[in-house]
Amino acid sequence: MTINTYSEVWNLDVFFPGGSDSDELHNFIVQTEESIKGFEAKVTNWTPLNTEEDSHYLQELLSYLENSAKKLTQAGAFIGCLLAQNTKDKKAYSLDSKITSLGAVFQTALGSLNHHFTTIDDTVWERLVATESLKEFSFVLTESREKAKEKLSKEEEALISTLEVDGYHSWGQLYDLIVSKIKVPFSENGVEQQLSVGQASNKFSNPDREIRAAVFKSWELVWGNQADILAKTLNHLAGFRLSVYQKRGWEDVLKEPLSINRMEKVTLETMWAVISEHKQKLVDYLNRKAKLLGLEKLSWFDLEAPYGKTETKVPYQEGANFIERNFALFGEKLADFTKNAFEEQWIEAEDRPGKAPGGFCTYLPENEQSRIFMTYSGTPSNVSTLAHELGHAFHSYAMRDVPFLNCNYAMNVAETASTFAEMIVADAAVKNTKDEEEKLVLLDDKIQRTVALLMNIHARFLFETSFYEERKLGTVAADRISELMLAAQKEAYCDSLDEYHPLFWASKLHFFITDVPFYNFPYTFGYLFSLGIYAQALEEGKGYEEKYMALLRDTASMKVEDLAQKHLQVDLTQKDFWEKAVGTCLADIDEFLELTEKK
Repeated sequence: MTINTYSEVWNLDVFFPGGSDSDELHNFIVQTEESIKGFEAKVTNWTPLNTEEDSHYLQELLSYLENSAKKLTQAGAFIGCLLAQNTKDKKAYSLDSKITSLGAVFQTALGSLNHHFTTIDDTVWERLVATESLKEFSFVLTESREKAKEKLSKEEEALISTLEVDGYHSWGQLYDLIVSKIKVPFSENGVEQQLSVGQASNKFSNPDREIRAAVFKSWELVWGNQADILAKTLNHLAGFRLSVYQKRGWEDVLKEPLSINRMEKVTLETMWAVISEHKQKLVDYLNRKAKLLGLEKLSWFDLEAPYGKTETKVPYQEGANFIERNFALFGEKLADFTKNAFEEQWIEAEDRPGKAPGGFCTYLPENEQSRIFMTYSGTPSNVSTLAHELGHAFHSYAMRDVPFLNCNYAMNVAETASTFAEMIVADAAVKNTKDEEEKLVLLDDKIQRTVALLMNIHARFLFETSFYEERKLGTVAADRISELMLAAQKEAYCDSLDEYHPLFWASKLHFFITDVPFYNFPYTFGYLFSLGIYAQALEEGKGYEEKYMALLRDTASMKVEDLAQKHLQVDLTQKDFWEKAVGTCLADIDEFLELTEKK
């Protein structure tokens, strides 16, 4: 039998050979600019007739829109890959700025188009989007029209888009630049090392507490040294966002993130309420974990500590095969897709200096391929991350035949596919093992993710909510930001930890992302929503794959409450669904507590 040997380095040359020096890439960016100019001109030249005759011109406009959006996405995704694989790629930073500028022009034209939509009479609009050529885009077009009604004039929104380049997105880019230069000093076996942020964060899952504590001490020190400049960055980013909200008359800072995620506030509030009501079980797990580690209480740097003293590493190839086997238990298409992703080198996993921290999956629509980025060091958590990102990639694959304009799914449902894939791997691993110690290791890894999604993410949400309220009153000093973070962590973790991470706001990229505000609660939503889907999948077996893919295809064409009602027959505004989802998580904790009772 032939044994596969998968590369840990991705192949980007299939898109544009030569990276940031690629002539093909530079030519493609020129084409992208020309396409956007064509779309811009087409929008400028349109004066709606306010009749059904508008459907013909609108159909042409949408063709221009789709072409520009695909090219912009393609270029942005590729450059994002270049920046991630080598944080010192100066040419890539320059190209990133160029794409950001083009994106602003595109968004301005798109804003003008959406403004045109608002000038069309409601009755005419209903007939317009019901025509044969436009009905498949009815949801996204109507959604764009309704959002435009809530914004400022076309000219004012165009000015905002222009100012965003240097007054908003640039702050997020500055954060990336600062982080790329940060080195975390660490000494192991008498050897001094300068770890990248990504390499250092991987140490928090090391079984040796002395190593975790030492890395955390250095971690706090380096972020503390950058606190003032990062606080300034965060304040300006939030200040710009709040100024725009104020001009639009939006008082609630959650209005935009909820709108982007196509969900009602009552759904979000119900989800957090149910989670908060069941926090005690999570605290029980944290307390038991502390005892197993010989501690009174866990500290922040213990949260990712593995159960037991094992130093066992899972080689990349073994982790890949493990994922493939377990995906095959769910469905043939997911298994075949995953095998192809490994064989075609879609994944950048090598553990080396100079890479950006974290992990992501990005889609390149011109080639209908995804690319996955992470730093794989052989931990069970790394295997989970790899499965998670493959889930994102499969989501894009499931939508490959859906028109690109109907593929703009929000983050909350995007996290559903990734978490679902992660759940398949984690659950199958726990159920298949006969060894009690191994089961405990796997259960612990699984529960760690539950704690992260129901407590860590909750802390992020609580922090951002309180920070934005204070930012409305003026600039918030670095020390005060850390106080807000500490208070949020204590509330989210029910004050169950011995030591917290007040500078988490500085070290977490998500607070500095400009594309999506409140980059937190969608993770928790996706996690719990995926459990509902997973429960149905277990009941129906392999035949469920087609239903699952049908749900994924609908993720950008309806509100999440309607998506859940159509595919799961549940009401997300009521507690029932969330109670069952959280209960599924707690069942793992019950099993863990039972198995460790005598230990």
